[in-house]
Amino acid sequence: MPEFLLDTCAVIWIARDEPLREPAASALTDLHAEDGRLAVSPITAWEVAMLVAKGRMALSLSPDVWFDGICAIPGVVLAGMPPSVLMASCALPGSPPADPADRILAATARAFGYTLVTRDRHLLDYGAEGHIQVMGC
Repeated sequence: MPEFLLDTCAVIWIARDEPLREPAASALTDLHAEDGRLAVSPITAWEVAMLVAKGRMALSLSPDVWFDGICAIPGVVLAGMPPSVLMASCALPGSPPADPADRILAATARAFGYTLVTRDRHLLDYGAEGHIQVMGC
């Protein structure tokens, strides 16, 4: 069963009902049909709250209620973020992204075998190095 981890940008677009690019659009449609898992990271909750706090994103709900709604979508699961993942984000091989949240997402994908769904160039490049599985969206 396929398992994907959504980057924060992908979570926001899905929540806004904005279309994702291929190949993610088809893969996520197929995932729903196969009862696959779609994971979101707790770091996404933090990133969304930061965007709201900085005035870079507006929500009609508080960030915690908004994130709880994302996690309540059928087939969506909360990815684990144990201390081992946080520590691994500091020692990623190759040329990982500099952004701490992106490093945590990369470490989460590595630890749990997720394919990371993202449009972030740094994460896509990191995937091209062979350190994580990525899918453009």
